[in-house]
Amino acid sequence: MKDIMKLSPSTSQFLVSAAFFPWSIKPIYGIVSDCIPIKQRKRVPYLIISSGLSLFPWLIIGLSEHLRSSSNLFTLMLIVQNLGSAMADVVIDAMIAEAVRSAGSEFAGDLQSLSWSSMAVGGIFGSLLGGYALSNLPINAIYIIFSALPLFQLVTCVFVKESSKGFDSTIDNAAHDHADDQNIDSAFAGQGSGESFKYVSTRRRKGARKKNKRRTLSKRSEGHEKHNKSVNLYSSLKSAFISLCTAFKQPAILR
Repeated sequence: MKDIMKLSPSTSQFLVSAAFFPWSIKPIYGIVSDCIPIKQRKRVPYLIISSGLSLFPWLIIGLSEHLRSSSNLFTLMLIVQNLGSAMADVVIDAMIAEAVRSAGSEFAGDLQSLSWSSMAVGGIFGSLLGGYALSNLPINAIYIIFSALPLFQLVTCVFVKESSKGFDSTIDNAAHDHADDQNIDSAFAGQGSGESFKYVSTRRRKGARKKNKRRTLSKRSEGHEKHNKSVNLYSSLKSAFISLCTAFKQPAILR
């Protein structure tokens, strides 16, 4: 902003403030990730999205000289990058909180200490290497090299395990269908006369009726489940908004 765009200090400060605006609305990312899961997962999909939002702006700025010379486009890229960084920060904090809950209270202090120590070490090395790179490397190379960090974060998402929910009913239905098929097949294997064939045919028709009935009930339950999901989503957003407003009414926060 100072050397290439030749901006004044007041203009530079205004653009920096606009670029860091996504950090001011961090509670929204937490509410969205809690209330709107993606494929029955609340953390990993948002971590992947945030890593992508952090990665691509640095690459685009590093490869495009036109963006580095335009203050508006440059600020837009910085807003997108900070949006990804702020979202990743919220998601990682939530994952640490869940890990503390599952690990037990005796490990809570260790996980928090490890998290904050890692952030402190990363901040120190980032400041030192940033100053060295600014003195010895061209600005476009710095952006491209720096994009390796969100790329590393994106790769680590592959190793993060998060359990998905909502498949128990599907597994149960498949097990029932498999059991019915096995019963019918065993009846066919033991048939040897006309009576046994009639008996097996009756069993097969009954089994088919049971399957059709179960599928009908399954479709109804799926429709009911979708309706419940939309209702639960609205209720979750409403309760989260009310809780947030109640929290901000506290005297300490108002001060």
